[in-house]
Amino acid sequence: MENFSIDERSGVPIWVQLRNRLVYLIQTGRYQSGDQLPTVHEMAVNLNINYNTVNKVYRSMETSGLIMSKRGRGTFVAENPAFDDEDSLESTIDAMMGDFIRQCEELGMTREEIAGRLQDKISRMG
Repeated sequence: MENFSIDERSGVPIWVQLRNRLVYLIQTGRYQSGDQLPTVHEMAVNLNINYNTVNKVYRSMETSGLIMSKRGRGTFVAENPAFDDEDSLESTIDAMMGDFIRQCEELGMTREEIAGRLQDKISRMG
């Protein structure tokens, strides 16, 4: 399973963070059509979140046509995942920014330092 975490301080509901991350992983090819996703239980344990939260994400993604459940076999990425406009832009950007912030924090930067460096970079790009 891809290494990612939930940011409880972000203000974004946990289920939305997880859904955005999974959509991002499908869009970028880390999970491809036909690949099996972790079970609801595995995902809940690995992320230390409630089983029902993961179940809600999987149901939402299945309703959207991104994944499919096969009784007794598991949950798989759909053959032709159907991304809507919100999935395509919002989830990708959110996941990329989350990865970037976590990597900066792992290097010892504070969120204030990260924000300052980002603002400097944006200003220089003009």
